[in-house]
Amino acid sequence: MTGAKERGAVAAVGLFAGVLMAASLPPWGWWPLAPVGAAGLALSAAGRPWSLRLLAGAAAGLGLFGPGLWWMIQFSGPGYVVTTLLEAAIVGLAMVAVPAGRGRGPAFPAALVLAAALGGHWPFGGLPLAGIALGQAGGALAPAARLGGHLLLVGMVGALGAALAAVVERGRRPGVRRVFVPLAVVAGVVAVAVAGAVSPVGSARGTVRVAAVQGGGQRGLRAIYVDPQVPLDAHLAAAAGVARPVDVVVFPENVVTVDGPLAGSTQDMAMADVARTLDATVVAGVVTDAGPDRFHNAAVAWAPDGPVVATYEKVHRVPFGEYVPLRRIINHLADLSAVPRDAIAGRGPGILATPAGRMGVMISYEVFFADRARAAVRAGAEVLLVPTNASSYTTSQVPAQELAAARLRATETGRDVVQAAPTGFTAVVDAHGRVLRRSRLGSPAVISATVTRRRGQTLAVRLGDGPLVVTAVVALAAAYLTSRKRRPVLTPAP
Repeated sequence: MTGAKERGAVAAVGLFAGVLMAASLPPWGWWPLAPVGAAGLALSAAGRPWSLRLLAGAAAGLGLFGPGLWWMIQFSGPGYVVTTLLEAAIVGLAMVAVPAGRGRGPAFPAALVLAAALGGHWPFGGLPLAGIALGQAGGALAPAARLGGHLLLVGMVGALGAALAAVVERGRRPGVRRVFVPLAVVAGVVAVAVAGAVSPVGSARGTVRVAAVQGGGQRGLRAIYVDPQVPLDAHLAAAAGVARPVDVVVFPENVVTVDGPLAGSTQDMAMADVARTLDATVVAGVVTDAGPDRFHNAAVAWAPDGPVVATYEKVHRVPFGEYVPLRRIINHLADLSAVPRDAIAGRGPGILATPAGRMGVMISYEVFFADRARAAVRAGAEVLLVPTNASSYTTSQVPAQELAAARLRATETGRDVVQAAPTGFTAVVDAHGRVLRRSRLGSPAVISATVTRRRGQTLAVRLGDGPLVVTAVVALAAAYLTSRKRRPVLTPAP
């Protein structure tokens, strides 16, 4: 095969492999295709020089993140292109780290794990959307997240892909010994998934009756262009459908917007009235001014008798959505009128100590980051709440991926999750990652359920991502050393 033809074939196979992995993501959700796509990527890079491995990985990244991040194009075409290229480059570099020859089997899943870890932190704090793990939230591998979090799921997809690739490579040389290692890998992956399914989810400490309120309305409208009184009125109207008795009522992010301080405002009094009427703790997303150029984005809890009892300010902000990194520079390159102010970053774990119990909070984008859920559970969260605002998106892609992220956080932490969104998806997810209730997009709704308050920490919460990252680094180093070894030259006996 000539150089140009080989490059074309490598790029084509890599691109198709990435598309298969993208098809595993919500809203499509064909989760078994992720290991098949991983196998295609492993085959396209196998035995190639570093430049072709880079090409294979970058092409797969384009196939994965091109469709997976398509929602971005309605906000910024150049931003979509740049972000997709950056994410694809990470996958390409991961494949460069996989040796071409010996040792590439265990190195391949390790490289995918490190790529996912890097993409979850860089650039600008990371972009976990369209990540491989999201495609497994409803699949057979998902229970393993309780042991090692989302990175373990990525590693398991990579291991299955490497095993399938090995079977294909050895197909011309049939024999039991040739398939023993791939079968052992598959058996190991199944064993890890089963171990996750039977591992504890924490000790029950009673139940709490919750209701999540969805006001409904037109989707695809940015908050900056909407009268803030409109969503508040819609949600107050929807809250009239909350059935008593109820312990906690969750409203979405950005439902309350106040020009000045919250205390004593008409919005404060309106939410306090809801709490008193329902005799319940009310949690709602509140935006308040912090000067001409900044604002606060917080989750606020009102006690059943009306006063505010707890506040958590969003820590992990949305880059180019809630703040603009390097604003002074980018302002000369792009129109930033849609993000005129920067949100102030909060600190600490997302915890609301309420009369109904200690509620962990991940505000919107934070649900995509496992460290925010872990921090809340380590601080004593018994239930996780996700007040979010996904109403700016015209398609179901981001709401579906966000619900998948909520399912992963539930599985990882062993906590029930209650999510409230203005136009959906509003949902209740149990500690096993199963969706118990879910709204339709756009319609007003009240989702009610009885959820379990839990204490204790899963292995994923206790250990975090560190051990898997270290294991992946060691596996890559070992694979590299193995690939450098040379067989000894045998000299004939005299």
